[in-house]
Amino acid sequence: MAFRLSNNLVGILNFITFLLSIPILGAGIWLSREGVTECERFLDKPVIVIGVFLMLVSLAGLIGACCRVTWLLWLYLVVMFLLIVLGIVFTIFAFAVTNKGAGEALSGKGYKEYRLGDYSNWLQKRVTSQKNWNKIKSCLADSKVCTDFRDKYLNASASEFYQTHLSAVQSGCCKPSNDCQFTYVGPTNWTRGSAESNNSDCNLWNNNLNTLCFDCQSCKAGFIDNLRSSWKKVAIVNIVFLIFLIIVYSVGCCAFRNNRRDNYYEQQTWKP
Repeated sequence: MAFRLSNNLVGILNFITFLLSIPILGAGIWLSREGVTECERFLDKPVIVIGVFLMLVSLAGLIGACCRVTWLLWLYLVVMFLLIVLGIVFTIFAFAVTNKGAGEALSGKGYKEYRLGDYSNWLQKRVTSQKNWNKIKSCLADSKVCTDFRDKYLNASASEFYQTHLSAVQSGCCKPSNDCQFTYVGPTNWTRGSAESNNSDCNLWNNNLNTLCFDCQSCKAGFIDNLRSSWKKVAIVNIVFLIFLIIVYSVGCCAFRNNRRDNYYEQQTWKP
């Protein structure tokens, strides 16, 4: 019996997914062997798991649809259903934990400042734990975010610097808080004044490029704000991905029904 359209479509989609899984798996293996920074090594295992998972699922769908292996196609549909459920849960969760928090606008300044308490407790706990923060600090150092920040605004006067638009990480990690009332010398070079502040970050600031405000609450808040923006974008992309998964799942259900019907007809044909 000729293959139906749904079986062919599932086969094509999963063949494309299988091809995409190869470079993903290759990238993970490359990171595990060639990664020199903690950030790169942190990514290798998740990338390898994603690559292997996509490869196995796509093979199950490809063989199940094209070779009419009903149990394999059934397993594929179960995994797809679980993926859809997990995707919906993740999307709702992502919007929930990123709904709270925003930068504080400062009078006469082009940049904002960030307070740790403004963000969701779940994100605060994950980011501020010493183990996680040490890894995050290592990643920030590897990215040279503050080194590039210093080089970019090295020749800026105080009035020019105060009007610049800084990212959340630059504002929180690469300069002292406005509460400290330090005197501007350079983007990462500030002189302490005589004014006292209740902000504990003021005592943590150091002009050393390896220290700056990386241990400050404002740096953690700036990172969370950046993470919050990224998660919102991922959640929006995830909605599009969910729509695609639901379409593939629906087509897969048709292919599964076709397989069962074909198997039934074959059994009836071979009966004596």
